[in-house]
Amino acid sequence: MTGFGTATADVAGGRFTVEIRSVNHRFSEAQVRLPRDLGALEERVRALVTEQIRRGRVEVMISRDEGTRRPRAFRADVDLAASYAQALRDLAASVGVSGEINLAQLAALPDVLRLEEDRVEVEAFWPALESAVRAAVGALVAMRMAEGARLAEDILVRALALERTAEAIAGRSRGVVQAYRERLSGRLAELLGDTPVDEARIAAEIAVFADRSDITEELTRLRSHLEQFRQVVTADDGAVGRKLEFILQEMGRETNTVGSKANDLEITRAVIDMKGELESLREQIQNIE
Repeated sequence: MTGFGTATADVAGGRFTVEIRSVNHRFSEAQVRLPRDLGALEERVRALVTEQIRRGRVEVMISRDEGTRRPRAFRADVDLAASYAQALRDLAASVGVSGEINLAQLAALPDVLRLEEDRVEVEAFWPALESAVRAAVGALVAMRMAEGARLAEDILVRALALERTAEAIAGRSRGVVQAYRERLSGRLAELLGDTPVDEARIAAEIAVFADRSDITEELTRLRSHLEQFRQVVTADDGAVGRKLEFILQEMGRETNTVGSKANDLEITRAVIDMKGELESLREQIQNIE
């Protein structure tokens, strides 16, 4: 599900801003972007996010305000300067050049003076940063829950439509055998005319048809899956997306079997409608944690 959360953390010298956003994804994926010097905290931040968000692609951006830049200072590499000086003296002696090496010349040589930032102790920042990350995740979760409530309403409406279609199929299926008997009798009457019809043979044929087209068990299992589906949607039981996917898969299997067994045009049309609803449900469920 989609969502956004933000929070700030005041620390010595400035402030960190935490922004978290999520988009739909079938699996769990968390990307964390931190200032480079705080890279050691990446796994901790990711753990805080994934303990509350189990599905979706989550992006965490932690930025540092200008006021929190670390103090910087020039530092001299004395050993490197001494090495430069000795090398220059050796060069002067070998080519017969006289002259003294001054400080300005040494300072101008590469890496003798370096601008460095003071090393930050990341542990000093963690308590405030942890609090900000938790607050941002909380705001994100609240937004996702609101979206989830809207999705649940839509899903329950679609589940109700499936249940009504299943009941209509059940009602229609009770007359399928009789309709087949009438069609078969009419067809035989056209073909045989006044020739006597073997009623036992017709009865056997109808019995085979009735057994082959019986969808009672499939409809019973489909109703059971629909009831379980509603219970999972309305239950306050944390992450339910994968469970709903599994139930939906079973519902699709029963629907396909109904369509293949019921030799009736109206039932076939109803099964097509059910498949459309199941596909819409599948798309919606992929957005649910």
